[in-house]
Amino acid sequence: MSREGKLAKNTLILSIGTFLPKLASIITLPVLTGCLTQSEMGTYDVILILESLFLPTATFQIQTAAFRFLIDVRDDKEKVKEIMTTIMVFAVPVSIAALAVLYFVMGKVSRMAQMDRSVRILICLYFFIDSLVSISLQMVRGINDNMVYSISAILSSVGKMIFVVICVYWLRAGLKGTVIALLMSVVFALTFLVFKAKIYRYIDLRYYNRRKLREMLRYSGPMVPNCMSSWIMRVSDRFVVIFFMGIEANAVYVVANKIPGLLSIAQNTFTMAWQENASVVSKDRDASEYYSSMFRTMFDLMAGFFGLLIAATPILFKLLIRGDYAAAYNQIPILFLGMFFFSMSTFLGGIYVAYKESRSVGITTTAAAAMNLIVDIATIRWIGLYAASGSTLISYLFLFIYRSIDVQRIVKVKYSLTHVLTILAIMTCESIMCFMQMPVLNVINLVLGCVVFMAINKSFVRAVLKKGKAYLNTRRGKSGDSSADPAASSAEASVQADASGQASAADKAYVSDRTVPEDLPVLVPDKSSCCGCGACYAVCPVGAIEMKPDQEGFLYPEVDPGRCVRCHKCMQVCVFKRDRAERRHGK
Repeated sequence: MSREGKLAKNTLILSIGTFLPKLASIITLPVLTGCLTQSEMGTYDVILILESLFLPTATFQIQTAAFRFLIDVRDDKEKVKEIMTTIMVFAVPVSIAALAVLYFVMGKVSRMAQMDRSVRILICLYFFIDSLVSISLQMVRGINDNMVYSISAILSSVGKMIFVVICVYWLRAGLKGTVIALLMSVVFALTFLVFKAKIYRYIDLRYYNRRKLREMLRYSGPMVPNCMSSWIMRVSDRFVVIFFMGIEANAVYVVANKIPGLLSIAQNTFTMAWQENASVVSKDRDASEYYSSMFRTMFDLMAGFFGLLIAATPILFKLLIRGDYAAAYNQIPILFLGMFFFSMSTFLGGIYVAYKESRSVGITTTAAAAMNLIVDIATIRWIGLYAASGSTLISYLFLFIYRSIDVQRIVKVKYSLTHVLTILAIMTCESIMCFMQMPVLNVINLVLGCVVFMAINKSFVRAVLKKGKAYLNTRRGKSGDSSADPAASSAEASVQADASGQASAADKAYVSDRTVPEDLPVLVPDKSSCCGCGACYAVCPVGAIEMKPDQEGFLYPEVDPGRCVRCHKCMQVCVFKRDRAERRHGK
């Protein structure tokens, strides 16, 4: 399968695992904003902030090594066991020790944020199980089991939605109910991973390797400054808001981030698949051309989704936000722009990961984080919440420019400056029209967003439609074959085969190259000569062809020699085979 095909396939599967958690956050947002006080909402956000920083830092970002190191050995069961065992032996005791410290540290926070002892225990338990889930998810990605990754995300998301409704809306349990809902969602995910992915089969203490642990920590260790810097960029402004303006103002800022966070659905989906693909492609001769092409694709997709989402913001805000959060709206266009530059920066970060340049990831992110914090603190007394959203935009823009230049020393990535500046100008206009909150401008924004998306993503839209059409044709052909009478079809095929005589000379010449009976059609000599359209499957009169998935889940035809009547209709209908036959005859 081509690199682009693998990227598309991984993107499709991983989109499930990244879309549903975001969808769960959006669906539960009206419940949380309507049932929690602004103080509880602000405290809930602090819990999520700590989750994203504390244990990943304490465990030296070892989960990133799980993914990157397993990619290279995913076909070697012994080495997979070595990596997984070594990571778990390190991560579990370190997490327990770190959470014991956090429990006592939260004693002071609990008095400020009105969290009692039971809430602290629930938070620590949630952090621990979430850490195991996070590591396990990176492991299943590393061994190319992306479907398990996505299903676990589905279970986690459904569990969160169900328990938020039960605990927060129905039982009115407030902050404690919210934490219980989070805990139950990760319990769902961990249970599935334990029994479906069967990671426990790879855990064997005899395979623990201290040398391998040092090697992985040398890779993941530099990610800790990156993690902390990323954390500073994403959430330091919230702590600055709490310190200067109070926790209620932080709740307003948290709500303002929710709708721009939808843009990260597309970003997270593509980037997770992209990091895997980028790592595999890094050794190819044409890596530079591939990365350049993917940059243009990513840039246009994110710009297109940006336009659609910002045009829909007036409607989404009214539907999803409850309570006194009107002040959050004006922050949204600024945060949308910041999220766009963050998405593109993360894409470029995938190239650093591909070449194991984890130090560069940390350096670039640290520089941007310092800028974010300085701008935020320097301006918040003067412009309030705009300091938080503005510093986020400035720091992510800086990170995007920094990485765009710095990545060139690793691999040459070509950019069309004219195209980039034109699209950014359009996005700025879309943001201004959203900020103005005028009905006429909202309509113009919606039309502009749709037109721009289609204009810059024509190839993407055509590819999706073509793939969907091929899938429907395959399903339609399968339905038609299942209703046919096999005996009658076999007789009819025999008559047609006798009438037409032998297969074409071109087909026989092609088949003679294969190590199969001369008269048996060879449909997939290699995967580059098959697009999986299912035309051969649909045309076979005796049902001798079955579409079977390969290791990566893509369908390819397989011929049953016992049922095949050698009519060679499958060879004649295949575009790939006709082209090859013509080349053999010099046409």
